[in-house]
Formats: sequence, C-alpha cells, structure tokens
Amino acid sequence: MGQILLKGIVKSYGKEVVVKNLDLTVKPDEFLTILGPSGCGKTTTLRMIAGLEEPDQGTIQLGDRVVFSRNDGVVIPPEARGLGLIFQSYALYPHMTVRKNIGFGLRIAGFDKKTVEKKVLEAAKMLEIEDLLERRPRDLSGGQRQRVAIGRAIVRSPKAFLFDEPLSNLDAALRVQMRKEIINLHESIKTTMIYVTHDQVEAMTMADRIVVLKDGEIMQVDGPTDLYRNPKNVF
Repeated sequence: MGQILLKGIVKSYGKEVVVKNLDLTVKPDEFLTILGPSGCGKTTTLRMIAGLEEPDQGTIQLGDRVVFSRNDGVVIPPEARGLGLIFQSYALYPHMTVRKNIGFGLRIAGFDKKTVEKKVLEAAKMLEIEDLLERRPRDLSGGQRQRVAIGRAIVRSPKAFLFDEPLSNLDAALRVQMRKEIINLHESIKTTMIYVTHDQVEAMTMADRIVVLKDGEIMQVDGPTDLYRNPKNVF
C-alpha cells in the first residue's frame, strides 16, 4: 500500500494525555517498529491506526484514503480499513481447529469454501504449519499459536500488518526464532508492517526504522544504526 500518515494525533483518557500531537509517516512496504516503555502510548497509537480507538484530534490516512479525521467527521470502521492485526494474546477461538481459526475471517466475509481452503493452505505452507491444521489451540505451543494468529491475518491479504507485542508471551529462544520468521515473512510478501514492542533487541534487529516513544511523544525516528550512533537525547 501507499504510505501511512498520522497528523496531529492526540489521545486522552480522562485528564491523562497518552498521545501528544503525534506526526508520523510510515513508508510504503517498510518494517517500522514503535519502541518505548510500558505506558508510553505505543499500543494506543497502533489501535488508533487500526480503528479500535478514536483520536481526540488529528487525521489518519492509509495510502490515498483518509480513514479518520476529527475535523471532517470521517471515521472508517476497523473492518473497512484492510489491515491485519496480530495481538500479544493470539486471540484464537479455542473450540475451532487451526484450519477454521485461519479461515474464519474469510468465511465471515462471504468467501466460498474453495477459496477459503486455498488461502488457508497457502498461509499454512508459508508458516510451516500444514501438519497442525486439525489441532485446536490448546494442543499448540506458544510459537505455533502465534503462527496461527499470523496466518489468520495473512489470508485476508491486508494492506498492512499491525503487530502488538506479539512475542511477549514466548520464551527467549522461541522469540529469536519468531523474529527471524516475521522478518522472512516481510521480505516474502513485501507489505507494510508496524510492530509495537518494549524490547530494544527486537526493534534493533527487525526494523527498517524505529520510532522511539516516551510519554506519548516521539523522541526520534531513525534506522537502527543511526539511532544507535547518533541518539538525539539522553533517553
């Protein structure tokens, strides 16, 4: 897709301002990481892009399409934004098999059985989970569940992927493996990815660019090497 633009984004919960006049441009097909400590506003920013939260002020544009504008009264709902979300908690349906979990969104959208099965098999092959299709989430490891969650997003052919700390529940060795798999996925499908994390190693090893966020404000946006060699402030 084209670039993602956030202009003058402000978000408050009561008297607490969690995102403060944020301006950000995500380049087409780049892997952008939003990095910061707990409570800095990174997940809130991701949820506003997705449409799960509404800014108090500002404009959000996906490609050539404005999906939110407070001044113009534009509010495009999440399901109409064409984005794929992958959550920390996986959010899988426990009573459904892997096959049904991956294809659920397509079935709800009205795709025929043949198309759903084709897309599910393509995603399963890409993520190397073909042999897990008849299992249920309780029979899967954390890494396998995360692959299923990613597969559910892939089959929708989203314009961009939004990852909300997807590896936080995994052990250290599996996190390293999954980092590589997500990087490989980005390289293979050439789609914009926005990845929220508090883990500096994840950000430095995965991202094309890193947005450093503190108290709802951007401290610096740079590539990993430039960020490391030329930090703009002490934080």
